[in-house]
This record gives sequence, structure tokens and C-alpha cells, in this order.
Amino acid sequence: MSKPVMQPTANEKSYILDSHKTVLEQQVIDDVGENDDTENIFQEKPGATTGLASASFNYINSIVGSGVIGIAYALHQAGFVTGLFLLGLVALVTDYSLILMVRSAHLSESFSYQGLMEAAFGRPGFYLLTFLQFIYPFIAMVSYNVVVGDTVTKVMIRVFSLSPRSIFARRHYVVAMATVFVTIPLCLLKDMARLAKASMLSLAFIVFILMAIFVRFITLAPKIPSTRNSWELFNWGVIPAIGIMAFAFMCHHNVFLLYGSIKGADQGRWDKVTHYSVFSSFVISCLFGITGYATFTGYSQGDLLENYCWDDDLMNAARIAFSLTILFTFPIECLVTRAVITQAYGEVSHFFSTILIVGTTYLISISTDCLGVVLELNGVLSAVPLAFVLPAVSYLKLEQGSVFSLRKLPALGLAIFGISVAVIGLLMIITTFSTVDRCTHGHDMPYCYNRTE
Repeated sequence: MSKPVMQPTANEKSYILDSHKTVLEQQVIDDVGENDDTENIFQEKPGATTGLASASFNYINSIVGSGVIGIAYALHQAGFVTGLFLLGLVALVTDYSLILMVRSAHLSESFSYQGLMEAAFGRPGFYLLTFLQFIYPFIAMVSYNVVVGDTVTKVMIRVFSLSPRSIFARRHYVVAMATVFVTIPLCLLKDMARLAKASMLSLAFIVFILMAIFVRFITLAPKIPSTRNSWELFNWGVIPAIGIMAFAFMCHHNVFLLYGSIKGADQGRWDKVTHYSVFSSFVISCLFGITGYATFTGYSQGDLLENYCWDDDLMNAARIAFSLTILFTFPIECLVTRAVITQAYGEVSHFFSTILIVGTTYLISISTDCLGVVLELNGVLSAVPLAFVLPAVSYLKLEQGSVFSLRKLPALGLAIFGISVAVIGLLMIITTFSTVDRCTHGHDMPYCYNRTE
């Protein structure tokens, strides 16, 4: 009786994969390609691959972006001890989901996120993933421009004593200059392997920012009064804290771009690079979070750099470094967005599509300096499904055996975790939308007026 029970499962999986291969063959006939983002990006210049070290730099740079500055605030939201536990949990879950994606790709024989979802859920899965995979990096690019505009503009006013009416003190002009001279040239690169040097430079900036934060911990922390809610074991902002942490570790939309950039890529090499990169990112996040929280405790803001006084020249240098870090992360997100457009509409002009993407994000970014609520929605509606839910459910669909089998239980737990965070997080955003101030920028903190240098 055991054979008839097992046979339907095998037939279902065979049917799914055979159907997927048939679709791929039809797409080749129709000149659409195989929905392969690594092919679209990397094969424009054959042989443009990197070793494990350079791939790790790209990997870490893809993870360590604007989200790392919010870790101190996440620790405050969840309670310091609970927050550290959650940070480790999110890192562990992220590591597993990244490995799970490539494992599922080997099962489906489709090394792209879209192709993976199509193998598991057909065209509806493909279109859902395509939409999410476009939305997340696109809004991330908008937020990067907002950070650059707000930070660099204020630093320029401080350094050059500019009049508020000066063209160089205007946020939209500063963002335009950064876009023309930095963002567009990097985004026009046709393969991520050539971004390895930019990734290493970006990580050097992260190290500098971290050193500046350590210096200010020593010199500034003793001058900041403690708050009544400092060093709490637990706080009720657990779900928002998980959202911030998930955003900080989000790089799943880059998985197959990164995988394709590794020379001689296979599951073993991918696992090794993933463990190293996620752990390194976890350490960096801990250093930012613990040091930042230890300095400001209950005063910790969503953007840690907003905690520092605007006449602090060391931290103004750190703000510039962070803006440059963001600008070097921007092209990686642009590569993903451009690949999604190519998959959806077929081959398009590399130059035209890049200018269209970068230009659109610029126009949106100069229309507002407050994307807090939008980024929270992006994290709940896009980052969490991309990072936790979709990798888990696709693996559950493609792997043989019962959903409750020992091999599948971790993936089932990951799916439940992601769905729970997404649903509860969305409900919290909706219910607190009119009562929580998420957009307070450009104000010196109270302790800045009482300092003695």
C-alpha cells in the first residue's frame, strides 16, 4: 500500500517540472529567453565572474545598506536583550532562506527567482514575484536618493556656510548632481562583477562610519542623560523591530545575480559564501546597533545619524561616507530592476532602460523627504514575502515528500514566520498610522544644546 501513496507525489512534481520546461522551451521559441536574470546581466560580457572573496564583497555590500543605521532603533523598539536575540534569529533565518533558494533552483533547474516561482506555481507565481522583485529595489533606490539629498545638503550648508537660497543648498539639485556624476555611470555597467571594486570601497566607508560611531560612544555617551526606558529586557515593538531587521538583511532579489557572478558556482560554494557574508553582515549590524544604542539608549532614532548634532564635523564626515555607501549600493538594485524589465518585456536598450529607471527614482525622491511609512509598507508587503515566504513555499512545493516531513519542517516554519510578521506588521501600520510620528528630520536633539566641547 505504500507505493500507491508515494506515487502521486512523484507524478505531481514531475508534472510541475515538465510543464515548467515546456514553458521555457516556448519562451525560447518566442525570443523571450529563459527568465534567467544571471544570463541577462552577466552574459552580456562572458567570463565576467569573480572568486569567492570578491563575490563576498558584493554579497555583503548588497546586505549592508541603509537598514544598518536603523538597528539601534530596532533594539530600542524590542528591548535591548530581546532585540539582540531577534537580530540573531533574523540573520539565521535569512541565511537559511538564501541557501533554500539555490537548493530550489537545482530542483527546478531554473536559476532565476522568476523561473523558480514559475516552476512551483506557474505563471501566477511568476507574475507575483516579478511585481515584488521590481517594487522592492525600486523603492529602495528612491529611499537612497532621499538619504543622499537630506544628508549631503545639510552637510554642504554646514561646511560651506551656504545660504539657504544657494543652488547648492537645494536638495533636488544635490540629488541631481549625485545622480549624474555617480549613480548613472555605475548603473550603466553591464555586469555586477565589475562592481567589486566599488563594493570594497563601500565597505571601507562602512568601517569608517563604524569607527566614528565608536569614537562618539567614548566622547558623547557620558554627556547624554539616561532615559527611563534604557536597557529594557523586552518592549512591545517586537514586530516593527523584526521589520527593520528584515529590511537590513534583505538581498534575496539579488540572489541569482550574486550566484551567477561566482566562478564555478555550485551549491557548496554558494553555501560557503552565504554563511560568511550573512555572518559578517550580522557582526556589522551588531556593532552598529549595540554601539549606537549604548550611546543614545532611549533617544535612538530610526536613522542613527540623526542622533548626532549637526555641528559635529566627525559625524558630518560619516554622513558623507554613508551617502557614498548608498550610492555604491544603488547600482546593484538598478541591475535587478533592469533585469526584471528585460524579463517582462524582452530585450530593451541597456542605456534607455537604465536612464528610465534612475530618472524615475530621482523624480519621485525629490517630491518628498519622508518615506518612513512607505518603507515600512515596502518591508511588510515586499521584503518579508521576498525574503521569507516565497523561498519557503516554493521549496515546499518543489521538494518531494509531505509538508510535515523532517526535511521540510524548517521551510514550513520559515513560511509561517514570514506570513505572521507580514500580517501583524501590516495591521500595526494601519492601526497606528495616524498616531505615530514617523517623519521627524533635521532637528538637533535636546542634548546638543547643553554640550561643552
